[in-house]
Amino acid sequence: MLPRIVNVKCLQDHRLELSFNTGEVGIIDFHSDLAKFRGVLSPLRDVDLFAKVRVDLESGTLVWPGEIDLNPDVLYSRATGAPLPEFASVVARD
Repeated sequence: MLPRIVNVKCLQDHRLELSFNTGEVGIIDFHSDLAKFRGVLSPLRDVDLFAKVRVDLESGTLVWPGEIDLNPDVLYSRATGAPLPEFASVVARD
């Protein structure tokens, strides 16, 4: 089973508490990442927009208005300290 987010709680200063389908709970502090938020992610610098986060239960990840979403595997890794999953490469055959 791939870890997916089932609940999110917005905390102060661009921090989120995430609950996963594995039963694990972790907090991610996005405050230090704000300067890196460019392009489609730049609106998340706004604390009011950031607070509108919700969980898309179909994909098991975080979403915001404007079709902004983040990779659930990266979020799980950041929240729990678990390594990112390794995906086997597919070799094309003739």
